[in-house]
Amino acid sequence: MNTEYLSSVIKQFKYYKHLGDKTLEMVNEDELHWQGGEDSNSIAIIVKHLSGNMKSRWTNFLTEDGEKKWRDRDAEFVDDFDPKEGIIAQWESGWNCLFNALESLDEAQLSELIYIRNQGHTVVEAINRQLCHYSYHVGQMVFIGKLLKGSEWQSLSIAKNASNQYNAEKFSQEKIKRHFTDDQ
Repeated sequence: MNTEYLSSVIKQFKYYKHLGDKTLEMVNEDELHWQGGEDSNSIAIIVKHLSGNMKSRWTNFLTEDGEKKWRDRDAEFVDDFDPKEGIIAQWESGWNCLFNALESLDEAQLSELIYIRNQGHTVVEAINRQLCHYSYHVGQMVFIGKLLKGSEWQSLSIAKNASNQYNAEKFSQEKIKRHFTDDQ
């Protein structure tokens, strides 16, 4: 069961990374920095926050608190990136930290107790917490991208008015157990 959990959760994280990757591909330099208001976050800010969170949570996560002393969370909400390449480099470094940590786990470690701001979590609880957090922010990135690109946006899921066709294709196939991301 726990081996299936790890495999499934890694695929879920990869799915959300994929959605973010596609969003980053579709937006230009100016759109990366667009903010809907003074207290809103740009895609660049969201990337910076996610990367900072991932590095803090997943660096030495079995032996150190997930909120590292070296993390400057408030600075994550300042858009001080210039080139798109720097934003993408931050994005990739955060995800690499996460995937290296998850792929190093074995089944027995999933029930170990770890801490985030002195609050104890099993490794499974910490993974679930971060999966929800990251999907929330990737959803924000996608929403901003869709808002800015308008009709130029390329759907990252089932396009509008394409559900019947998509379902017909799926239901024409044999029933098998597989993760929904295997179609990516």
